[in-house]
Amino acid sequence: MSRIADIVLPEGYRPSESDPYMSPMQRAFFLKILSEWKGQLIEDAARTLSMMTEEKAVFADPTDRATLETDRNFELRTRDRERKLISKIDRTIEAIEADEYGFCDECGVEIGLRRLEARPVTDLCVGCKTKAEQMEKVQRAPEDDTVL
Repeated sequence: MSRIADIVLPEGYRPSESDPYMSPMQRAFFLKILSEWKGQLIEDAARTLSMMTEEKAVFADPTDRATLETDRNFELRTRDRERKLISKIDRTIEAIEADEYGFCDECGVEIGLRRLEARPVTDLCVGCKTKAEQMEKVQRAPEDDTVL
């Protein structure tokens, strides 16, 4: 069997609901999207690193220095979130290659092509994701401290 990464997609290919779910062509489509996304994230991180190592500005005004530090901290937080996203992309690529992609990790149903196109790293169907978000909301909700 050929590797998913070796499949050449026709120009403008988009998965169709009429094709068998998670056919090799569909998996190759999502692999391409994820690989390009990962490449862009790595490129952005390299650009940030380059800018931060080149920037050696001396500021007479402490406000300007504080603004630069705030901007840098924001940029680093963004890159940290993207680092975590890259890990999730890598796990998703492994799932594609293992032919385990496109099915809910909780209940096993098809996640759906349109949902995967919107968020290719998703691993839960809409129902399980909704349930997980509700549970998270309940766990984060503050205790009711009112006294009757």
